[in-house]
Amino acid sequence: MATLATYFRGTSTGRREAELSASERFESVRAQADPYMLRALPNDGIYFYSKKIDNSRIVRQADPEARGECWSAVGAAGVLLMLGASIIAPHVGSVLAGYKIEALKQEQQTLVDQKRDLEVKEAGLLSPERLNDLAQLRKLGSPAADQVIHLDASPVDGNFARVQAPANGLATQPAQPQLRAQ
Repeated sequence: MATLATYFRGTSTGRREAELSASERFESVRAQADPYMLRALPNDGIYFYSKKIDNSRIVRQADPEARGECWSAVGAAGVLLMLGASIIAPHVGSVLAGYKIEALKQEQQTLVDQKRDLEVKEAGLLSPERLNDLAQLRKLGSPAADQVIHLDASPVDGNFARVQAPANGLATQPAQPQLRAQ
């Protein structure tokens, strides 16, 4: 049985097999058959060679239309970029606004909590019990009857001011009139 590989191989056995008749070939193959011998592969006799090509001396010619095509591509990319940015910008803006709103809500909650704490503290400071305790601590009591001057009543002598000697008992300086109204 002759294959293309045996014709291209150029061996003497290949030529001899082509000249034999079919029955003679069958008998010769049967007599010579090695049970472990592989058959020939198709296209076994074809060899590929690669030739080294040096294109370093070749200079590319400038294409006058290539510059316009490049600027067209740059313009198209710019338009697509602007379109993409105009589509994405509102979403990004709404996300950032949402973050800002949440931060302001948290700040409002902390301010409300601080206000509540200050109101509780103010109520504690202005409570009548605390004010009475402070008055007793500083020895402040209710005024005596002669310390009270009623402003709506008419004065007995027509003058609210009275002259008093200093408390230390020295009368070297002239006494100055003092107003007492509480």
